[in-house]
Amino acid sequence: MDLLQPADNLGTDRLSPYNRAGECQLSIGTVLSISTLAMFALKKLIASCLMPLSVVLLLLWWGYLGTRTASSSRWAHRVLLVGIISLTLASNKGVGLLLVRSLEARFPAQPSFTHDQPPSSELRSVALILVLGGGHADTPGLSANNQLSTSALARLVEGVRLARALPQAEVWVSGPSILPGYPSHARVLQSAAESLGLAAGRIQRIEDGFDTEGEAAALRRHGHQGPIALVTSAWHMPRAVGLFKKAGISVVPCPADFSARLNAELRITDYLAWDLSGLERTSKAVYEYLGLTWGKLRNKI
Repeated sequence: MDLLQPADNLGTDRLSPYNRAGECQLSIGTVLSISTLAMFALKKLIASCLMPLSVVLLLLWWGYLGTRTASSSRWAHRVLLVGIISLTLASNKGVGLLLVRSLEARFPAQPSFTHDQPPSSELRSVALILVLGGGHADTPGLSANNQLSTSALARLVEGVRLARALPQAEVWVSGPSILPGYPSHARVLQSAAESLGLAAGRIQRIEDGFDTEGEAAALRRHGHQGPIALVTSAWHMPRAVGLFKKAGISVVPCPADFSARLNAELRITDYLAWDLSGLERTSKAVYEYLGLTWGKLRNKI
């Protein structure tokens, strides 16, 4: 039994581990799905604790509490200084641009397609466009495209653009259902794609992958080895390509959602600005480098 089926297929009996006779009816598949969800949540929790802002807040609070006692005052001031320097660097616009650009520059964007500049022969060879999920909010009253996160919407728009240039290709969207009673992320992506004019018959869903590694494994279980057009955020593309290739799937990278989109070259003024965009870019880069390191340690990349 798979807990990641569409929400409208989940009845009350499906949500309970016991049947009407009071006997436990959890299957191995259910236990594995719950275990996968728990591991997914644990990884997200650990990753959030290692993000720049979390580390800085820990240092600042640690240092502040240390200054309350005379015996710890000396080292506490040092901890405070480290926290302040870390926040200054992490929120600097130029630092964030440099870090995220080091990821995004590895795979160039697919150009605009025209009559004189059609898709490359490599891209025309794909039979499948895979749009990786990027999150959404189940907000009542909002259309599917407005429920999508900024990253998910940018990925989907790129996928629809490619689909119009590659009429022979199917479009697959991915994303699980986390909570019972709510549509899967893949279903929300599908609804948004249809509202953007993509025919429903061209769209397939992957709902049994909680992360990029799981999405690659799910696609392989469906019998696809590529080449596929892989659509995800530019800063996430290096890790995604590594995971898919390790899973035995050939990909044509089609990055979207570029974060480093300012000046063609960094200027001195970029280093004299501090804002939330700098912290956001730094956090994305740190998250991806942690993921790349973890994947390599586990021989998944």
